[in-house]
Amino acid sequence: QVQLVESGGGLVQPGGSLRLSCSVYGVTLDYYVIAWFRQAPGKEREGVSCISKSDGSTNYDDSVKGRFTISRDNAKKTVYLQMNTLKPEDTAVYYCATSGVSIKTMNGLELSRYNYDHWGQGTQVTVSS
Repeated sequence: QVQLVESGGGLVQPGGSLRLSCSVYGVTLDYYVIAWFRQAPGKEREGVSCISKSDGSTNYDDSVKGRFTISRDNAKKTVYLQMNTLKPEDTAVYYCATSGVSIKTMNGLELSRYNYDHWGQGTQVTVSS
């Protein structure tokens, strides 16, 4: 049974920063990729960024490129999302998820939620003055 636990969310002013963490517990089945998704009220869940467990290759949605950075610590089984220059439109519940499929196999669909099978409960990020 895989359990993912997100932390680090909160309220921040526009232009501020937050760092989210996703810790993986109880892994009995290996995974290849961990991703961050977000879902704002009334909107679809969208992919933000992902990182390969093996070689650390990354992918970002255009809306966060240059502002967000994903990283991993395999020894701690933790993935981080450093979010800088936050905007009100970044407000959402942020989820991490794992996939048993490699980035190469995803073939351009690395940020599609349909490629991910284990999900955390989410952490709220609110960007507001």
